[in-house]
Amino acid sequence: QVQLVESGGGLVQAGGSLRLSCAASGRTFSSYAMGWFRQAPGKEREFVAGINWSGSITAYSDSVKGRFTISRDNAKNTVYLQMNSLKSEDTAVYYCAADTAARYRIVVVRTATGYEYWGQGTQVTVSS
Repeated sequence: QVQLVESGGGLVQAGGSLRLSCAASGRTFSSYAMGWFRQAPGKEREFVAGINWSGSITAYSDSVKGRFTISRDNAKNTVYLQMNSLKSEDTAVYYCAADTAARYRIVVVRTATGYEYWGQGTQVTVSS
């Protein structure tokens, strides 16, 4: 069982920055691909960013590319999402997810069904 705990959400002004963290309990965290998803009220959960097991491959949605950066520190069992130039439309609950079969993949999965474990989410609110 993999436990994921997000932190770092909060209220920020448009144009500001936040850094989200996701701490994982898995013994083999370095073998997991990790993803960030978000869900706003009345909208479907959408892919934000993903990173493969080594950090050598990343993927971003078009709406955040150039503003957000995903990274990981395998020694700390933690994945990060640095969010810059935040916009009101970035307001959502952000979820961390783990793909434990990532060692056998050659792409970063962009669909929610590709991730086995999920955190409880952290609220990000951007005021305008």
